[in-house]
Amino acid sequence: MKRRINNASMISKLIVLGILPVTLMAQQPKVNNVRAYDQTGINKFEEPKDDTVKYDGLKIRFGSAITQQFQNLKDENPGAEMNNVGQYKAPPATTIVGNKLIPISAGFQTAEANLYMDVQLADGIRLNVTSYLSSKHHNETWVKGGYFLFDKLPFKGKIWDDIMKVTTIKVGEFEVNYGDEHFRRSDGGEAIYNPFMEGNIMDEFATEIGTEIYVKKNGLFGMFGITSGMLKGNVDSLVATPVDANVHKSPSILLKAGFDRKIAENVRLRLTASYYGNQSCGSNTLFGGDRTGSNYQFVMEENSANQSSTTGAGTGLAFSGRLNPGFTKKINAGMLNAFLKVGGFEFLGMAEASAGRTAAETSTRNANQYALEGVYRFGKTENLFIGARYNSVSAQLANSATGTGAGQILYNGNYVTVNRTAFAAGWFLTKNVLVKGEYVNQVYNDFPAADYRCTGKFYGYVLEAVVSF
Repeated sequence: MKRRINNASMISKLIVLGILPVTLMAQQPKVNNVRAYDQTGINKFEEPKDDTVKYDGLKIRFGSAITQQFQNLKDENPGAEMNNVGQYKAPPATTIVGNKLIPISAGFQTAEANLYMDVQLADGIRLNVTSYLSSKHHNETWVKGGYFLFDKLPFKGKIWDDIMKVTTIKVGEFEVNYGDEHFRRSDGGEAIYNPFMEGNIMDEFATEIGTEIYVKKNGLFGMFGITSGMLKGNVDSLVATPVDANVHKSPSILLKAGFDRKIAENVRLRLTASYYGNQSCGSNTLFGGDRTGSNYQFVMEENSANQSSTTGAGTGLAFSGRLNPGFTKKINAGMLNAFLKVGGFEFLGMAEASAGRTAAETSTRNANQYALEGVYRFGKTENLFIGARYNSVSAQLANSATGTGAGQILYNGNYVTVNRTAFAAGWFLTKNVLVKGEYVNQVYNDFPAADYRCTGKFYGYVLEAVVSF
């Protein structure tokens, strides 16, 4: 009898979890031009401009996205020097040098959750504030960013009405619109848009303070943006280095142009080109601005004296499986994207070229990346899908030390490569609830033997459940 009661209790909890998002959605007011946080938000890119909801006073809508993964991944680095020895500093500053990886085993990853607040402040004026309630990067809750979106201006006159019919203005701290990949990637608890577990190996994601101006008409659009170039506010000067005396901060410039339209029955084509550039920055994070973490936890990470995610060390190990080229002082990056949807079949392709350096370098390095992704969605509401993805990065890394001694790794301008292959499948139980799984294989080539990633690879599967509304 006790077993039956427990089973009944579990079934009732699952029913509540499935019904709760639908109930909350039905009770909430509608806010204009918001990308839906559920299944209907898939393959949406820039915020819509459809003005379908008549303004009749201030409205506030709350939403959330929650995700939990189970990971069974294995990693190895057979070609790395001293790959059987840990690397840590112990009193009295004794250094044991080696390239042993963190021992990992199957288990649940840290659960993640986002909180969304969308406010219709006035006719054509909206506010968004997004918070990370739980993430792999930090234990505490913090705000991702907040911005105003103007589809109309509070000025009277036909000229303003005509301008704003095709114009959208975004102001605040927001996710910069460089490329199309950031619309697809998982962002903390919001993993419902992504058929796979991760975004790109070289992950393009940053929140910066500034403004973006869009002009859209008949499927064509262009964007100009200017931002601070850094993750958070900064009013002090940069610090001069022996090789870079420039202490002045430059803004980041963003440009984007594209075409997005149905070209036939059940055929949609989107083509975009993007540019991001900053010529003098304190700490640019275009390839390292994620504040939630990777969905491949602790893979290909060096062993340390304290790597437990429950003791806070997970913060420094939150981005496993990614490669950051470290373009913190100067960066110029360009991306081409192509998206094609024919019936239930989707193709997404990207090619990227970037160059930059740190304040300790005198010349720029290069990093190139491309990705190909195919997904087939089927079922009455396209609630089932299968997909395959290939992602490759070729990059010149900065030397890790300028002197001699233990821990020095010299890349000497040579390119390293990282390749990832992933296969995924998923099922939308409702438009708010998704379960999916992925098999992934990622390999590291051309790293020097002193680098713990030399001949490295990780492989295995990750399962994920997502609730988003």
